[in-house]
Amino acid sequence: MGRNHARVYGLLEDVELTAVYDQDRGRAEAVVAEFGGTVVGTLEELAACCDAVSVVVPTEAHLAVGGELLDRGVSVLVEKPIAFTEKEAEALVLKATETGRILQVGHIERFNPVLRELEKQLTHPKFIEAHRLSPFPNRSMDIGVVLDLMIHDLEVILHLVRSPIASIDAVGVAVLTRHEDIANARIRFENGCVANITASRISPDRMRKIRVFQEECYLSLDYQEQKGKIYYREGAQISCKEVEVEKDEPLKLELGAFVESVREKKTPTVTGQQGAAALEVALEITRLIQAGNAAG
Repeated sequence: MGRNHARVYGLLEDVELTAVYDQDRGRAEAVVAEFGGTVVGTLEELAACCDAVSVVVPTEAHLAVGGELLDRGVSVLVEKPIAFTEKEAEALVLKATETGRILQVGHIERFNPVLRELEKQLTHPKFIEAHRLSPFPNRSMDIGVVLDLMIHDLEVILHLVRSPIASIDAVGVAVLTRHEDIANARIRFENGCVANITASRISPDRMRKIRVFQEECYLSLDYQEQKGKIYYREGAQISCKEVEVEKDEPLKLELGAFVESVREKKTPTVTGQQGAAALEVALEITRLIQAGNAAG
């Protein structure tokens, strides 16, 4: 993922890919050879030559790496999840506040053009169904599928519903790792909305879809294909029309928005607080799964 960040920074206008740091120097050298910049040997050197940095490291290192960069005066985009625990997330958010630097969290679906079209059509969601399936990734082995994949949909749903959570039910199964590899959560919000979310990283196929039901219509959207449909009542019939989506690469939009926030000193699209809220729900789902499996 770090290589992808370097690639996209090289594509953005008015942005210079200055430096790459990796504990595996050979990997850093390969990225620099492909996309430009220079290899640096420490976070201190990295901070000295950059205004903004993407932190794309294992989740357990987000606070240590992101916190040091913020302390050194650099704005940070930290990949999701924001941190390993709620306390670490709180510490990272506090660090950004104290240093006055931008902290954006890499919830990439918020920048998917298809979600932007959904937001234009959304009024009062009543029921949301999300599916996020993928083959086994051979990465993110330090976390389960809830923190790896489902958290994308959790953050989006919290953003769309904007109501306190009333209750959560969750189940999950570990198949190929010691963490849950497939999981389902059902979230009830205080405003009456219900969200049903499924995530799997042991599927033979890829799927990233969301359906949002509200009064008079429902929207069916495909994040992966960046296309969707709106079904609505027209007299006694159900009609359907395509959602017009101007396709683009979500990572490019995400990093472009990060750079703009740093340059203009404005609130990022996905703040540290929003990333922390998604993490809190994801960890609660994880705890419910662990408790259920232990009881079983």
